[in-house]
Amino acid sequence: MTGPLFLGLDAGTSQTKAGLFDLEGRELAVAEMATVVNRPRTGWSEIDPEIAFEAAIDVLGRVVRESGVEPNAISGLGVSAAMVGAWVLDRQGHPLRPGITWEDSRAQALIDRHSAEMPDFMSRIFQSSGSVMQQGCTLPVMAWLAENEPEILASAAHVISLKDYLRFRLTGTIGTDRTEAAVIPGSAAHRDRSQAMISLFGLDEHAHLLPPVFDSEACAGGLGPDVAARIGVAAGLPVAVGAGDVAATVLGTGSLEPNTAIAVLGTACMVGVVHDHPVFEPADVGLLFTLPAQRWYRAMLNVAGTLNLDWAFQTLAPDLSSNPERYQALDAMLDATPPGARGLTYLPYLSESGIIAPIVDPTARAQFSGLSPIHDRACMFRAVVEGVAFAMADLLDALSFDGRDLVLVGGGARNKRWVQMIADVTGLTVHVPAGTQFGARGTAWLAAASCGQTIDLTRPAGGQIMVRTHYPVVPGQCCPGFWNARALFGAAKARLFGTTVPAGGRK
Repeated sequence: MTGPLFLGLDAGTSQTKAGLFDLEGRELAVAEMATVVNRPRTGWSEIDPEIAFEAAIDVLGRVVRESGVEPNAISGLGVSAAMVGAWVLDRQGHPLRPGITWEDSRAQALIDRHSAEMPDFMSRIFQSSGSVMQQGCTLPVMAWLAENEPEILASAAHVISLKDYLRFRLTGTIGTDRTEAAVIPGSAAHRDRSQAMISLFGLDEHAHLLPPVFDSEACAGGLGPDVAARIGVAAGLPVAVGAGDVAATVLGTGSLEPNTAIAVLGTACMVGVVHDHPVFEPADVGLLFTLPAQRWYRAMLNVAGTLNLDWAFQTLAPDLSSNPERYQALDAMLDATPPGARGLTYLPYLSESGIIAPIVDPTARAQFSGLSPIHDRACMFRAVVEGVAFAMADLLDALSFDGRDLVLVGGGARNKRWVQMIADVTGLTVHVPAGTQFGARGTAWLAAASCGQTIDLTRPAGGQIMVRTHYPVVPGQCCPGFWNARALFGAAKARLFGTTVPAGGRK
């Protein structure tokens, strides 16, 4: 270990994570803790701002202490977090209400009303942002607040995201970055907010509440002395503006080369391809993320990824849900059940907001199909993980990806059997990079760039530490069962959506 070190913070709606990295991206220490999300009403998803900030301080402080490095060896800090939503502050920077997260769906009725009045409402948004707008995006949430909590916006000075709130608490400066501004919804082509989108939601009088926009690798300021002391680093430590969690994670995989397919199998499951220009095809489906270094990530999202497995443990196996050996038990169940789960199929649409790829359907819900007395708990678990793999194949098909390789990160990438299943179902060689905290790594690289380090964000580590575990397709022995399951999966989707939907999977 030589040279300067950089901290990365990645605050998600499942876990708040932090890591310490060198310029080659090696993880020197990591820490995480569960994020506390409150759901006071059906479809609402909120986080207490003070709890979120304390979690960030906790994981950053643990990383510094556990690394054992001297405070002056740490040269910068980058911040990432779950994107969009609304964190409303007054003129003194105090939160006026709990933070509203990306997965919140309270604005759906408002969106439905706009869509009824303007049949091309959602298409107009897609043509600007390149994304199917989710209910928890900042502009629809602000419009909901304007209608339902007008006194909150009347007292507000800022409406920002979780990342920008945490960075404000660390540095005292208000701002956002291009990765956030382009998806609130904004303009992917201009890598910025869009006045047309603000007007579309009737928010002109509230536009001043949105923060100034900076490059992700710009320096936002230095750590205040109090928070620096709590973390265990020097006061004034430079803090990068940072990026949304998707952009930071894609950056943290180590390559922003065009035509690179990258999947994130975390709480949500996202599959996408890196481009050097904004891609708006196929129209009116999927997401487009603005990245640093003049790159874009065209992605398809299944809102529920490992969330399906968490639900299965909690509901089907409560005896295992808190057992530290639950993943070994999962492996045993997968080994005990043949591919295809004896004809049992699971559609992994476990979200109150439905799905936005490969089609848009806010009413879509998860379900088992073909359940009979021959199916035990092991079959149900195998159907769940197979269902997620088939949904990933759907997302790749929607992207028309013609490559042979897929980079996979996220919590699901830690299960070797699941990764091999994804390789067999998609027909791609799956590569799992070294490391665990890719969002924190990506934002640590942004911190390095903000501090003046010579770093190429398209290949930040120069390929030196991108050691990857490779999972080629296994021919013959396990694929036939998957192809039978593929047909059942497609039939179950057709019944759910009342139409013919691509079955997923590749031969």
